Amino acid sequence: MNGLNYFWLLLLLNPLLVIALILGVRSFWFRQSDGLTRMATTLIKLTDSFSEALIELVKWFALAMVLLTALLVVGRYVFGLGSLKGQEAVIYLHAGLFLFAAGGTLLHDGHVRVDVVFGRLSLTQKTIVDLLGSLVFLIPVCLLILVFSHGYVAQAWKFLEGSPEADGLHLVFLLKSAIPAFAVLVLLQASAQVLRAILQLTGHPVIAAKTHVEMI
Repeated sequence: MNGLNYFWLLLLLNPLLVIALILGVRSFWFRQSDGLTRMATTLIKLTDSFSEALIELVKWFALAMVLLTALLVVGRYVFGLGSLKGQEAVIYLHAGLFLFAAGGTLLHDGHVRVDVVFGRLSLTQKTIVDLLGSLVFLIPVCLLILVFSHGYVAQAWKFLEGSPEADGLHLVFLLKSAIPAFAVLVLLQASAQVLRAILQLTGHPVIAAKTHVEMI
């Protein structure tokens, strides 16, 4: 087993999921709050705080995109000047905005839901649906993204891949690195959501750090 496989294994067996498994199995005969429950609550809050902090940082990418695009338009149509680096910088900001904010968006249930049943379910039923969705779909997809993007990103780093344009930004290897970073961020927040669901089902609910947030 190579180092990359160990990395995937560590992600899959991270403390959030391990504790969720232990609490889930233990709940059949013991549901009282104890040290493990308090540790789980602390880990969830730390993960939530990290996702919140990341959203607070990358939301400025949106403002930077607007200002930079405005400058490019004025420069092009008023002064007849263009900047390929500026145009590519907008692409980088756009990618960073959505990829790095994905974990926080998951925390606040900001992703699009298309269903006619979920809204009618009870809190317990919603918690079970979210738990199964994270375990069966979201976490496996994150792992697949990591698996299939590894060679793609490693190749970019091997040659320090840059823009195909001579005047572009020679940081494509960093842009591609945002793909596995996105998968790790979402996987960790999904793990926290799994642990939160287990605590909810066992009578120890943990509310998100912020109940209202202006989503991007």
